[in-house]
Amino acid sequence: MTAEDQTTAHTTPTPADLVGDGPPASARPGRAGNAGRWPATAVFFLNGLTLSTYLVRLGSLKDKHHLNDGQLGLVGMVFALAALACMQGVGPLTARVGTRPVLRTSLVVMPVLLALVGLARGPVELVAVITALGAVHGTTDAAMNTRATAIEWRLGRPILNGCHAAWSVSAVVASLATAGLEHAGFSFTTHLLAAAAVLMAGGLLLGPLLGESGTGDRTHTPAPRRLGRRSGWSRQVVALGLTGTALMVCEGAALGWSTIFLHDSRGVSLGLAATAVTAYTGAQAIGRMIGDRLTLRHGAPALFRTGGLVAACGLTIALLSPNPVAAIGGFAVAGAGASVLIPLAYSAVGQTKADSLETATLISRFTTFTYAGTLLGPAAIGWAAELAGLTWTLAALIPVLCAVALLNRLPGRPQH
Repeated sequence: MTAEDQTTAHTTPTPADLVGDGPPASARPGRAGNAGRWPATAVFFLNGLTLSTYLVRLGSLKDKHHLNDGQLGLVGMVFALAALACMQGVGPLTARVGTRPVLRTSLVVMPVLLALVGLARGPVELVAVITALGAVHGTTDAAMNTRATAIEWRLGRPILNGCHAAWSVSAVVASLATAGLEHAGFSFTTHLLAAAAVLMAGGLLLGPLLGESGTGDRTHTPAPRRLGRRSGWSRQVVALGLTGTALMVCEGAALGWSTIFLHDSRGVSLGLAATAVTAYTGAQAIGRMIGDRLTLRHGAPALFRTGGLVAACGLTIALLSPNPVAAIGGFAVAGAGASVLIPLAYSAVGQTKADSLETATLISRFTTFTYAGTLLGPAAIGWAAELAGLTWTLAALIPVLCAVALLNRLPGRPQH
C-alpha cells in the first residue's frame, strides 16, 4: 500500500461515519450497538407526525385562505418542488458533516415552520412558509433515510422496516389527533401551534440522543473527492429509483383513489369506502412492524418478491370483488404486501457503496425518485382514468407490481 493509499484509507468515510452512535463497521456491535436504532426510528416518527399534521389540515388551510382546488394544488406543487430541489444537496452535505447536525437542526426548524403555516395571514406569506417547509422536509427525509441505512449497514441487520413503520404510525396518530381536536372545537391555528410546541419539545429531547452512545459524527473528516452533479446516477440506482417511483405510484393509487373507486364503481357509501384507506395504511403499518424480522428469517430478495406478489393479489381482489367488504379486505392485503417494498429498496440502495459520500448521495437520489412517484402518481392515475376508466387504470398497476417483484435483484443482507 502506497502512502497515498494509506491516506485515502484513513480519510475515506464509511456509511457508519454518517452516524455518531456506535462502533465502526469493523467492530461487531453488541447490545449497545442497537442504541442508535431507536433514536433513528423516533426521527421517522417526528418527521411523519409533522408532515401528516400539515396534510390532514389542508382542508382547513384551504378554507382559511379561500383557495380553490387549483390554487391548493399549486401550493402542494410548491411544497414538492422545494423538497425535490433540496434533496439534491443533502447527500454531499450529510457525507461531510454527518446526519446528526442536519437532523438536530431540521427537527427544530420544521415545527417552527408548521406553526408559521397556521399564522400566515396572506397568500404571499403562505407560499413562502410552504416553500421553506417543503425544503426542510425534503432535507429531513433524505437525511433520516441515510442515517437509518448507515445504522443498518453498521449493525448488519435490517431496521428500515421498523423506521418506516414509525412513519406510518405517525400518520394514524396525526389523523386521530386532528379528528379529536376538531370535535373539541380547536381552531386550525391553535391546533398547529399546539402541535408545533409538542414537536419542538420532541425534537429538542431527541437531538442529544442521536449521538449519545458514540464518539459523534466525523464532522471534520475530509472528503476524499468531490462529487459532480452527475454522480449517484448509476445504472443500479436508476433501476432501483424507477422501482421506487413505480411503488409510490401504486401506493398513491391505493391511498388517493381506493375510496373513489369503491364509491363510483361499486356504489359504496363514502363513509364505508373511506375505510379502504384505513385498511391499507393499517395493514401497511403492521407489515412494517414485523418486516425486519421477516427479512432476517427469509432474506430481502425473497421477502421483496413475496411482498410484491401479495400486493398484486390484494389489488386484484379489491378490483374484482363485487362485495364491498371483500374489496376493502383486498386493499388491506395490498397494504400488507406493499409494506416492506420501499424499506427494502432503501436498504438495497444503501448497500451499493461502502463510501459514505457516495452512499449519502445515492440515498438522496433514490429519495428523489420516490418523491417524484408520490407527486406524480395521483395525477397520472387521474389522467389515465379520464381516458380508460378508473377500474382499468388501477388494473394496469397489477402487472407493474408483478414486474417490480420478479425483475428486481436485491442484495441478501447489508454488506460490510
